[in-house]
Amino acid sequence: MTQQHADERTRIREAIDRLLAGQATVSNGSLTVAALAVEADVHRMALMKRHADLKNEFYERVRNETQQVPEAEQRLRETVTQLRKTISNQKAEIEELRRQVTTLTLASAVLVQAQGSPTEPNLTPDNIVPIRPPTA
Repeated sequence: MTQQHADERTRIREAIDRLLAGQATVSNGSLTVAALAVEADVHRMALMKRHADLKNEFYERVRNETQQVPEAEQRLRETVTQLRKTISNQKAEIEELRRQVTTLTLASAVLVQAQGSPTEPNLTPDNIVPIRPPTA
């Protein structure tokens, strides 16, 4: 581990302690990875990639010490709830469309059979005028 890497880890641990104590010095004090990165003066992606264990430790401490769910997890839970509702609505819509397809298929079959039946008279109403192409 390089000295720079060790320094980053030390700054991140100190920033975790400050955020959880409510004594943020640089960031807005929210309990997010972005605020942690600002507070520790570390690039956010470095925190997410190189120091993922510290990011997970931060979220675990947020859960345990503050008895609250991290903001990112709350947003994900809300999104999952919305997606489940959407899926439920789409399944109901698909079932309704399947019923309509079945009904229309049966109606079409009845009309085709009635049209081809030689024993029944033509059921064309008297008020329908056939459209013919204009004669020149």
